[in-house]
Amino acid sequence: MNWMRIRELVRKEFIVLLRDERNRRILVMAPIVQLLVFGYVVNYDIRDIRVAVFDQARTEESRSFSERFDASPTFRITHRTADQRGLEDLLLEGRADLGITIAPDFSSRIRAGQTAQVQVLADGTQSNMASVRLGYTMLVIDAYNRGMIREMVGSDMSYGSVDARIRAWYNPNLYSQHFFVPAIVAFLVMIISLLLTSIAVIREREQGTMEQLVVTPLRPVEMILGKTIPYIIISIVQMIGVTLIAKVWFSLPIAGSVLLLFLATCIFLLSTLGIGLFISTVSATQQQAMMTTFFMLLPSFMLSGFIFPIANMPVVVQVITYLNPLRFFLEIIRGIFLKGVGLSVLWPQFAAMTVLGVVFLAGAVSRFHKRLD
Repeated sequence: MNWMRIRELVRKEFIVLLRDERNRRILVMAPIVQLLVFGYVVNYDIRDIRVAVFDQARTEESRSFSERFDASPTFRITHRTADQRGLEDLLLEGRADLGITIAPDFSSRIRAGQTAQVQVLADGTQSNMASVRLGYTMLVIDAYNRGMIREMVGSDMSYGSVDARIRAWYNPNLYSQHFFVPAIVAFLVMIISLLLTSIAVIREREQGTMEQLVVTPLRPVEMILGKTIPYIIISIVQMIGVTLIAKVWFSLPIAGSVLLLFLATCIFLLSTLGIGLFISTVSATQQQAMMTTFFMLLPSFMLSGFIFPIANMPVVVQVITYLNPLRFFLEIIRGIFLKGVGLSVLWPQFAAMTVLGVVFLAGAVSRFHKRLD
């Protein structure tokens, strides 16, 4: 293997890639813009739930009950309606997320020590959000019930209680950005490396320079290295850039080893570059390669645990996820960013990702050899 020839091919790849101003803009700006956009858009934090109230009782007790929601930082009473139809119309038009109807006998039943009825309607078009909103609603109602029990029991009586001190480890404030941003970083690395590599060989063929490379003294393995090394360097530089932005802009903690993070990135790139190189050898045009790449990205995204927990998927689909290197990279990057764990914990993910990387890259190299022949 002649490293001088490889170096010249790498240099040639960088020149071809960076001489176009549009390519330079895409390489620099695309990851930054995508991280900022996805970092804010992909957000499951629940706040400012819009509540419409139809208070049929109109008493001090019913007002006290509804004001519990206004006092919560999660809810905001935006409408008080005069009838049930008005409340339902607000939900239908999307101007309210929850509708609360207080029964006419609310106060009389409360004073009699009986159970008072309240109807809570939620916009269920977004089922996951509706479930969370209803969960927060029950917390407010439970707090109101506990307050009523204390008033009925009386402050002069002693009674036992449970002091539950609940903590969330690794993400104490339960910020959804701390869950999603590391995954976005991983996904951006995959997008860039896959897209660039998938058009590497085709670009040579479309420009008519592939035949010139074939007749040079370059061996196939040297040609592959010369084609992939530039994209490895670019992907690692972009990884550094988006990680710094995630740290500074989103205040994302990096609890673990940065060196281990970049080792994981290099191993992950074996898979993405292998897949990209394979796409490049089976596609006839750059447009076809781009379409195939985006076809590969969607299932990789859906089967990675980026948003949907893998444990909730059917067993057959869970087995298929083991063929997805992004699944293991997400587990590694979240473990390093949030938990600060090392190789002693993450070695199964590293091993699986290494095996997949070797298999994908070997398959791509074999296909590349056949294409040259």
